[in-house]
Amino acid sequence: MSKNLGYVILVGLLLIAAYTAWAIVNAMQEVTRGPSAFSSGVATQANQFFNPTPTIYPDRVTVILQVRSLARLETAQYTVEKVVTAETGQGTLGPLFGDRLLFVAHGNVIAGVDLSKLSDKDVSVSPEGKVTVILPAAQVFISELDNDKSYVYDRQTGVFTHGDVNLETQARQVAEVEIEKAALEDGILRMAQTNAQSFVERWLESLKFTEIEIIQATPMP
Repeated sequence: MSKNLGYVILVGLLLIAAYTAWAIVNAMQEVTRGPSAFSSGVATQANQFFNPTPTIYPDRVTVILQVRSLARLETAQYTVEKVVTAETGQGTLGPLFGDRLLFVAHGNVIAGVDLSKLSDKDVSVSPEGKVTVILPAAQVFISELDNDKSYVYDRQTGVFTHGDVNLETQARQVAEVEIEKAALEDGILRMAQTNAQSFVERWLESLKFTEIEIIQATPMP
């Protein structure tokens, strides 16, 4: 029994000695590698400081082509309701031969900026990363009646007439003009221009330009 115990103790001492030797050798290797790794890290940082990697900005032609690809940028939409009165044959004989109707018009007006109109002189890019873009003026893209929501509210015809068959068509034509006029008076072009500028600025920021200048072109009268 004592011989077996002595054998176990001997084996244990040998294992402890082997582990201790391995730990000492490993520690010495770490000390040897440490200064080298440190020196390498310092050298890399110094190289990056004195020789920084240049930032490459998209050139002017690239910016022009990419902005043009956005094409018709719809940035403002209005829903307008107008009541239009259309009449014919009014006056003294109106109750006999006249025709009068009230037309309730619902319409949609969409405005934006047509970026496909961007010309070569409208974009400049500096080596320092400043980009200047002259945006085309905002314009109305769509102005139309919503036929599902537009209707004749009231119509009064004279005793001796069945009404003018073209009167409702004329009322619709006038309504389309009035709807666009109302949207313009309410500032739809100003909103469309502002929204387009914000969109283009965010897009240019994604290209990592250091300074962005957006100039709005003068709208056509």
